Amino acid sequence: MERRAPLIGRDHQVGVVADALRPAAAARTLLVTGEAGAGKTAVLDEARHTVAQEGARVLRLDGGSGTGPTGAAALADAVCEVLATVHHDRFPAHLTAVRRAQSRGDGGELTLLATLGETLADAACQVPFALVLDGAERLPAPTVSALQLMLRAFRPAGVPVVLAGRPASDGPAGAPDLAAAADRVLDLPPLRPDDIGELVGQHLGRPAEPALLAAVRRSLGPLAGNPAAVLSVLAALHADGGLVDLDGCTGLAGAEDDLRLTTDAEPLRRVTAGGTDTAVVLAGLLHRAELRPTDLHGLDPSCGALAADLGRTVDRLVRERVLTLDGDGLLAFAVPAVAAALRTLSPGRDVRSTHAAVVRTVTERLGPATSGACHPPLADHVAAAGSALHDGVAVPLLLAAAAKDARSYHPRAARAYLSALRRLPPNYPATLGVLREAAELGLGCGDHAGVLALGEPILAGLRDPGPSDGGGLEFALHAWGLSSLHEHRAPCDGALPRAVRARMPRTAMLAALGGRYGIGPIIPWPDTRDPAPAEPAPDGGGRGHRRGPLPTRAELRTLAAAVGGHEELARAVHELRTAEGGEPDLGRLRDAAAYGDLAAALDAVLGERCVPAGHGAAGRYHAMVRDYLAGRWDDALAAARGIERRGRARGGPDTGQLARALAAEIHCFRGDLGRAREWLDLIPATVVHPLVARARLGVRYWSGQQDAALAEAWHDVRRARESGLLTGVERVLVRILEFAEETRPRQARQALEQLAAVHAEADTAMSREALCAARGVLHRDAESAHEAYLSAERRGDRHMMLYCCQILAEVAEEPQPWLAEAARDTHLLSLGRPGRVLLGRSAQRRNVPLPRGRSAREGLSEAEVRLIGMVAEGGTNRQIAARLACSEKTVEQRLARLFQRTGKRSRVELAAAWLDGSLAAPAPGAAPDTAPAPGTWSGPAGG
Repeated sequence: MERRAPLIGRDHQVGVVADALRPAAAARTLLVTGEAGAGKTAVLDEARHTVAQEGARVLRLDGGSGTGPTGAAALADAVCEVLATVHHDRFPAHLTAVRRAQSRGDGGELTLLATLGETLADAACQVPFALVLDGAERLPAPTVSALQLMLRAFRPAGVPVVLAGRPASDGPAGAPDLAAAADRVLDLPPLRPDDIGELVGQHLGRPAEPALLAAVRRSLGPLAGNPAAVLSVLAALHADGGLVDLDGCTGLAGAEDDLRLTTDAEPLRRVTAGGTDTAVVLAGLLHRAELRPTDLHGLDPSCGALAADLGRTVDRLVRERVLTLDGDGLLAFAVPAVAAALRTLSPGRDVRSTHAAVVRTVTERLGPATSGACHPPLADHVAAAGSALHDGVAVPLLLAAAAKDARSYHPRAARAYLSALRRLPPNYPATLGVLREAAELGLGCGDHAGVLALGEPILAGLRDPGPSDGGGLEFALHAWGLSSLHEHRAPCDGALPRAVRARMPRTAMLAALGGRYGIGPIIPWPDTRDPAPAEPAPDGGGRGHRRGPLPTRAELRTLAAAVGGHEELARAVHELRTAEGGEPDLGRLRDAAAYGDLAAALDAVLGERCVPAGHGAAGRYHAMVRDYLAGRWDDALAAARGIERRGRARGGPDTGQLARALAAEIHCFRGDLGRAREWLDLIPATVVHPLVARARLGVRYWSGQQDAALAEAWHDVRRARESGLLTGVERVLVRILEFAEETRPRQARQALEQLAAVHAEADTAMSREALCAARGVLHRDAESAHEAYLSAERRGDRHMMLYCCQILAEVAEEPQPWLAEAARDTHLLSLGRPGRVLLGRSAQRRNVPLPRGRSAREGLSEAEVRLIGMVAEGGTNRQIAARLACSEKTVEQRLARLFQRTGKRSRVELAAAWLDGSLAAPAPGAAPDTAPAPGTWSGPAGG
């Protein structure tokens, strides 16, 4: 049997067309309309397939090639061609009658149309059939008029007719409208956002990331609900390598601005119909800078011809609604994907000279500096013009525009500063001041990628230093290092000579700090005890005057000491209080250090002076850690995928190692070891961090490599401690103890001893918590386990709370409340079967039943709720499989489990129970309703 992909979002329209095609006593005419790419042909094909399976006959009329006869003669040719395909004794006589009427010519078209109507009606009496005509907008006007007349005056009785074409408003004025001859007009509306998501998932063969769907919709603007446009963007993404598969989902690998239509897409052909060169130039202009129609007037004589062409093109595209004008008169492409497609074409003219001409029309009247201050958007034209504009004009304009925009529009000001720095010589007196202003602006608005872009002028300034500027170069260098950390990149990437690091010790400290938070390799902390290299405070540091955004040397020492022992941290904090008068939040700092959460650690030390994390990797990872601890693991995985895609799109060295480790741990707890290994394989073996060691231990152990996993975990613990990474080691030791408790008592006792030693050395809330949990396990100490539970609750660590609940379920006097809470957390975290097996084992050991939910509906997962909703909507297994991006067999298996779980015997009963409210989504924290069978395999549930 032919496997047909389900038509998404058009079920109602297909049903209407299918009803119109079925034989009926009073056959009617239906006109299906829709914009180009709306899916008219697909709807007709699906409806034809539906009625053909029922035994109905549907014949397709050919609209003609456009080079033959038109009018009634064209209809006669089409009808004869169709009837010739049906074998019946009486049909040859009908064909002869039509040809005779066509050749006589007496009576004109009316006689021929009447003959066609009678012929079709009589043929339908012998062999019932329906007629379909697709692409009615391609018919010549005389043929449309003849068809309209035949359907109104000489309608063939008993012959259903379905026509498809674009709305009459899209055609030329005065063109005949088939809607007047139709009994009903069915307009295909744009697809809904959910339908677009299903269409993309069907095309990709797997679910699409919400960020990808949002980017596709934004790139298409008013065409976002057009199926053909969506598929065109996806085809271009495939061709450009713009998609990346992570975690079973497909996401965007590159920049959103690069989403484009394919060159054969109808919207693009419409734009280039009047000439390609000018449209390509216009797309290039609008991509780099703001443009108004008035900017094209008064260009210098060298651009006169181009200006005239641009003006005509703008007028045409505005009339055709390809270009829009906002309230400020700014031009923009209504469909950004059209502009992106135009930019891939080669312009026949130099776009840079046009940018330069736009600038000169203003600077010749006002002068460069005044032009920049009065018209800041000109800075983007200057940057795009490049060498086509002289530095004497460009630099004053850029600096004036940046100064004006710095208070109102940071992104454009940052671009202006960077463009100016690329033109200024490194030893120019004002260069280092401009460099500092640009770095301060980037830090202030959290644009860490923009600060990193200053690397080239910073290195040029270090190679060719100019006069002293009060520490501007030093500030920019330290800002560059801090932003590197925010982007999870090794600061300065080894590009600085030893003399610079000695003269500016905070640079070396920033580089060493990164390794302690999982960013780059671990390098020794620089020896800065010698006060000889007196470091100025260009950022306003110093006791009583701490307004600068950059961490001081004492603050950097505190940040680094947070990953080590409490004595080292106490010394650093004492120095900080003495030198700076600062008071860090040690609890938050220690918790952040355990997870390598640099953004939280900086906030704990710097307080209000902390620069915004923005959308950098550190800010995204901070959000991921919050979601992980709170049990919002689906959100945490989405954040991990976003960090990974962003790192790949920006190139350079691997980033986000700790995000990969957390993603692997989540999948491991949920029982998906395949995806957990995929994330772990992205982490180089040289990475030394307790969080990575924790994930490696779990994945290896639950993959069946118990002995090797434990041996490697002990090795990772030693490596971390030797590297000075003490915070976070306690959780690795807790996991070793959990795995070794039953079968390897000696290793379990050794883990407890190591935990006691780590706590004595680190003395953090997490180390005490881990030690109490370990004592609860080995010593059956309910009081210690409860203390660990309270500590995890204060920190908001949902997974550690679950582990403590499981311990208390086995050692507390009353296990039932702890079993109930553990069951709720197991459901909240969506743990897989291994976690539920451990829960059942705890209940079996205490000889108590597992808590059951109040009804079966309270145990439904989000995936099950979605499946039931699609069944209630009448979706077939094939349609549901396409929406879920899985096979029909998988859908059948899920439905079978749902029937067994809910006690329903059919899809009808399940849908009825859902619609009448007897089935509903689970309440937060609802417990599973079935007790898993006890097992002996230790699965991912704890520490």
